[in-house]
Amino acid sequence: MRFAEVVRTATFSLRGNWLRSALTSLGVIIGIAAVIVMVSVGQGTQAEIDKLVSGLGSNRLDIFGGSSRGFGGVRMGAGSSNTLNLDDAEAIRDEIPGIQYISGSLRGGTQIVYAENNWSSQWQGVQPDWFAINGWEIASGEGFEPSDHNGGKVVILGETVRRELFGDEEAIGQTVRMGRVPFTVVGVLKSKGQGGFGQDQDDIVVVPLETARRRLMGAMGLPPGAVTGIAVGVANAEDLAYVQGEIEALLRQRHRIQPGEEDDFSVRNIAEVVATRTQATRLMSLLLGAVASISLIVGGIGIMNIMLVSVTERIREIGLRMAVGAGPRDIRRQFLAEAMLISLIGGALGIVIGVLGALAVEKFGSLPARLDAQVILLAAGFSIATGLFFGYYPARKASRLDPIEALRSQ
Repeated sequence: MRFAEVVRTATFSLRGNWLRSALTSLGVIIGIAAVIVMVSVGQGTQAEIDKLVSGLGSNRLDIFGGSSRGFGGVRMGAGSSNTLNLDDAEAIRDEIPGIQYISGSLRGGTQIVYAENNWSSQWQGVQPDWFAINGWEIASGEGFEPSDHNGGKVVILGETVRRELFGDEEAIGQTVRMGRVPFTVVGVLKSKGQGGFGQDQDDIVVVPLETARRRLMGAMGLPPGAVTGIAVGVANAEDLAYVQGEIEALLRQRHRIQPGEEDDFSVRNIAEVVATRTQATRLMSLLLGAVASISLIVGGIGIMNIMLVSVTERIREIGLRMAVGAGPRDIRRQFLAEAMLISLIGGALGIVIGVLGALAVEKFGSLPARLDAQVILLAAGFSIATGLFFGYYPARKASRLDPIEALRSQ
């Protein structure tokens, strides 16, 4: 039999019992749709993690001061004690190889005022390398001049702060007030949007470190040269663990911490945090894919069961076909074509439903979803493989029937 005749005969057979064929393909439809939705959600989540990495910096270490003790001996969080200073940062830069960037920082919150507009935001007092470590670029205006780091009253705004204070007006060159201190806007940061933890990364104000110490810290009584944190950019990601160990050893030595005593600082490796979250997401994606694959296997078993029933019901038809000259190969191709048609039709409908489902999850759900052409091609391949794998045994059984016995069947 020619291929066109095989397909035409298979289509005619399926139309003869269309309701059973539709119910048989339902398992494949659900399985394929589940594969597309689950894998798309997994890839969308992974994309969010990649966004988190780009926002935090993958070759980065953050150093915080130790935890202080409040009233009644209650321990505060990391960074609540001012145990770090600029001399520590310079020592790390000078004594540890592999350091590409380093910046001490101070931070706090304030109300920013321009004309009748005001906005509450977080400020950061930083050194020049801070922009490279955090991947910030200037969208308009310019960065700080070297002289600004000696206490100049200049400020760079995040896009959210600029929009809330100035709207459609030009911000560069204008004067804003932070607390009681006037600052000149010299630049606006390029927008980063929402961060990996849902925070608005553009709701930020940046000033030089010494300016923050003199003008914004006020009467907080910081020790001379103290910083609340030190950010370190490492040249090669492979050196992160080594550099972290060297920093910890150097700071213990500089802070005269004896063996067995608790560190008065903490070092956070962003890469380790992200790697842990990435691994958890990968395992979750595998779990979701496995659940979806089970649905597809169930659909394939349904095809096999229905095809076996069909062989039993059509034994006399098979005998007649063999009697008029059809060989075992023709019979096998006939039943295999029917199984493939059921699987392909179910796969096509499953792809449509899966794509629509992934789009619905992305638009209306709280989970990110990312459609990929490779996922759709993979689903189509699964559909073809399901028809071949689960349709072969019934087709083989039909082709091995004895023509005489088949004709005797009632």
